[in-house]
Amino acid sequence: MTDDEHSSGLEPRRKRPGLFASLRANFLTGLVVVAPVGLTLYLVWWTIGVIDAWVLPWVPARYQPSTYIGIDVRGVGVIIFFIFTMVVGWMAKGLIGRTFIGWGERLVERMPIVRTLYGGLKQIAETVLSQTDSNFEKACLLEYPRRGIWAIAFVSTRAKGEVAHRIPVDDQMLSVFLPTTPNPTSGFLLFVPREDVIMLDMSVEDAAKLVISAGLVYPNPKDPTRPAEAHPAAAE
Repeated sequence: MTDDEHSSGLEPRRKRPGLFASLRANFLTGLVVVAPVGLTLYLVWWTIGVIDAWVLPWVPARYQPSTYIGIDVRGVGVIIFFIFTMVVGWMAKGLIGRTFIGWGERLVERMPIVRTLYGGLKQIAETVLSQTDSNFEKACLLEYPRRGIWAIAFVSTRAKGEVAHRIPVDDQMLSVFLPTTPNPTSGFLLFVPREDVIMLDMSVEDAAKLVISAGLVYPNPKDPTRPAEAHPAAAE
């Protein structure tokens, strides 16, 4: 800054970004908007195609749309699968359906390898798709894998049964699931004393977003030090 600028009180002019820098900034801004939408549409389109490819071969040719209009209509297999699944669910609630399911499960239990695979898949499906309240209770912080390093985890429930009685700790034990990043479906089941767990105010969904994004997406982007504000509809 020259003496003339000091005397006149004028500030130095800021250098305007060049054409390349402006184009780069516009491209990155547009990519942030377009990428999530494009990837979501692509995954939905791909999933529909996978279901169609799995379902349509089981449908007789005379009932497929390509027989009448000459082209394959994507999504027909999804509709057929949706209707078929609802019919199976409706039948499973009845006496006859429960009888057949019980007979089939008893048959599977006699097969050494198949019963292990079926039992594991059934437990996963019941856990993920269950409409009961068997979900994670709270998000929390605990020191893992050593003292001084903190990780986000989810409280499943209180430790029960033999696990609770065998652990030589007087404090209440919690069953805690510690997810991995960026895939929260895998992780570790830990049994931790209640005093070693710090409960978080953020919801389980917000904590899951934080884990999946590797710490890039916080519940309250305006002020990450505070929990996300409750939605007006939820507050009511």
